[in-house]
Amino acid sequence: MTKVGRRTVSGTWRGAAVVLAVLAVACALAEFLAPYPYDEQRNEHAFAPPTGICFHDGAGWSARPFVHPFRMETDPSTYARRIVEDESRRVYLRFFPRGTPYRLFGIFPADVHLFGLADAGSGTRVYLFGADALGRDLLARVLTGGRVSLIVGPYVLLLLIPLAALLGGISGYCGGWVDFLLQRFGEIAVALPGLPVLLVMGSLLGARHAPPAASLLAILGALAVVGWGGMARVVRGQVLSIRERDFVLAARALGAGHVRILCRHVLPHVTSYLAVSATLLIPGTMLMEASLSFLGLGVREPMTSWGALLAGARSLAVVERSPWLLIPGGFLVASVLAFACLGEAFREAEAGRASGRRGTTRSPVRAISD
Repeated sequence: MTKVGRRTVSGTWRGAAVVLAVLAVACALAEFLAPYPYDEQRNEHAFAPPTGICFHDGAGWSARPFVHPFRMETDPSTYARRIVEDESRRVYLRFFPRGTPYRLFGIFPADVHLFGLADAGSGTRVYLFGADALGRDLLARVLTGGRVSLIVGPYVLLLLIPLAALLGGISGYCGGWVDFLLQRFGEIAVALPGLPVLLVMGSLLGARHAPPAASLLAILGALAVVGWGGMARVVRGQVLSIRERDFVLAARALGAGHVRILCRHVLPHVTSYLAVSATLLIPGTMLMEASLSFLGLGVREPMTSWGALLAGARSLAVVERSPWLLIPGGFLVASVLAFACLGEAFREAEAGRASGRRGTTRSPVRAISD
């Protein structure tokens, strides 16, 4: 890899890591960053647009940010929701006010938010991302839903990678009837149509009124079960090559057991492939969950995710009147691209290390002659 290529990979890796770190921290601090709970409804503020933060109006300039009180009305001719602001009044923003109690990280009780309105009894609210059809703060819902969307990929991989590494490693190391049997199971898993299986499972769980958390975990588990076959086959191929190397034969000659050889000498050599595959699989897993939630078969109320939030923008008429409902899609695209860039950077780095190892390896003939 050239110096320019290394700088490009380094910059890509750092940029993607920064984006993911910012998203993860923001979602973890959702209750603190958002002024209102994600599930609090205000029907009178349904489809409220993003609130404009002002420093100047007809009365002049202000050093403190403020908003104008507003109310939502329905147009009698088009039945569209429209905002009516009272520009004669100012409601100032206040930083670190006390508001709705919550538990930070689900553990520590707190009631301080990053920002809010100084006059909480004014009847108005500040919606930086607007409000949804039920008058819920979209900022709070985007940050809270990001917890589910960002954890989906790592959770599936925590199930998929050990399963693929274990079964693929055993299949490649043992060979014989064990290899034949495990490979047939792998072929069955690969042959299963992933999306139809997940759609049927989501429909069944919804019909049985399963708890939202249990339904989500079951669907993610099904993603791991359906997707392990392809990765296990690649692991098997690598283990077939590694098991014939000199260090494995030496360990076997010294009396090491099969489990020790597999765990200590064989599987560690496939970790680089597993790490690269993990980062490349996360975007697809996130998009799969978003698709299921968009169709109403994934995350269900009271839980939410970016895919579930996009379900509110299915209708073209709704998108035309309330384009801010597409904001969760921007977060989904940014996180998917960041994970994809991170995986590509890992792949390029691993390819560079592999070529470096091949370039520095001495041939047996040359070693003997020296």
